[in-house]
Amino acid sequence: MRWRHRADAEVKKVPAPKAAMPMLRDEDLILALESSCDETAAAVLRADGRVLAEAVLSQLADHAPYGGVVPEIAARTHLSHFPALVRRVLDKAGTTPAGLAAVAATAGPGLIGGLIVGASLGKGIAAARGLPYLAINHLEAHALSPRLPSVSPDGLPFPYLLLLLSGGHCQCVAVEGVGRHRRLGTTLDDAVGEAFDKSAKLLGLPWPGGPHLERLAEGGDPTRFSLPRPLHGRPGCDFSFSGLKTAVAHVVAKGLDEAGRRDLAASFQASVAAVLADRARHALAMVPGATALVVAGGVAANGAVRAALADVAAKAGLKLVAPPVRLCTDNAVMVAWAGIERLRAGLVDNLDHAPRPRWPLTDLAA
Repeated sequence: MRWRHRADAEVKKVPAPKAAMPMLRDEDLILALESSCDETAAAVLRADGRVLAEAVLSQLADHAPYGGVVPEIAARTHLSHFPALVRRVLDKAGTTPAGLAAVAATAGPGLIGGLIVGASLGKGIAAARGLPYLAINHLEAHALSPRLPSVSPDGLPFPYLLLLLSGGHCQCVAVEGVGRHRRLGTTLDDAVGEAFDKSAKLLGLPWPGGPHLERLAEGGDPTRFSLPRPLHGRPGCDFSFSGLKTAVAHVVAKGLDEAGRRDLAASFQASVAAVLADRARHALAMVPGATALVVAGGVAANGAVRAALADVAAKAGLKLVAPPVRLCTDNAVMVAWAGIERLRAGLVDNLDHAPRPRWPLTDLAA
C-alpha cells in the first residue's frame, strides 16, 4: 500500500498500482522467480509454455554443515545471487526486461526471508516496466505443473487428483481449476519428505537424505524388516509417518552391518510407497470424475513411489502424470507456468501483495 497525505493531515491508504491485464499471445514472455526455501531459481517462458531459459542455484553446500536449511543463510544467499541469475536467464532467452509481458514470483508458503527477497525483486521489475505482477502460491505451482505442454502434450483437463509430496507438504488435493483446490487429506505429523530425511539421518546418510536413501535401498531386501504402514487401509486419505520413522530408529539402535542398512532403507521405502499407494486409492474414490492421478513435489522423484502410484492409476483406468525430476523439486519453470495459467484466467495481483509463510491452497479461492 502507498500512503497519501492530505491537507487536513488525515492519512488514507490507497491501493498500490496494478498493471492492466494483457491479452496474452503465444510469443509473450513471462519471467518467474522462486525463493521459497533453499533454491534460488529463475526462468523465462513463452505464454505457450515453451521454456526459453531456466536456472537453479542450489544452496546444499551452504546448509549441509547444519543438517538442514538455515533460514537466515537462505535469505542472504537469495539476495546475493538473484540479480546475476535473472540477468543470466534473460540473456539466454534473448530478451531484456523491456521484452517481458509479466513477472511472477513465489509469494508463499515458505521461509519468509527468502519469499520477501524474491517477491520484492519481482515487484521491482514489474513496477519499473509497468508489467502485471503475479504472486504465486508455491503449492499451486506444483499443482499446475503437470499441465505444462511439455509434460502433458495432449492436455490435462480438470479435475485431477494431486498427491503433493515433499519435505514440507504431504497432501491429497482435488485440483478443480486455477485457484480452485479441494484438500482431501493431509499429514497428521511428519511430511513424507521429512520422514525420508530423518530416516536417512538415522542411517548415517548426508542431508538431504531422500536421494541418498533411495540409492542405498538399491539391492536391499524390502521384506527383511517388518515396518509399520501407518493408516494403511483406514478410511480417508490422511497420512502419518512419525511412527514409521520411530520404528527405523529402533532397528538402527540394535546395530546394523552394511547389508542391514541397505535392507532397512529398502524396507522403509517399500512401506512409504505402500502407504502412498493406499492413500491414493482412497483419494481417487473421493474424486470420481478425476481425469488423471498426478504426483508432484520432491518425493515424486523417487522411483519406488512412482512405480507404486503408476500401478494404482493403471488399476483405476487412469494415467499417472509426473513432471520430469527437475520440475519435481523447487524450480521457477512451474512458477512461470502458474503465472501463465493465472493470467489466462484474468488474475493479477497488486504490488502490495504481502508474502505469506503459510498459504493453504484452499485460501486461493478467497
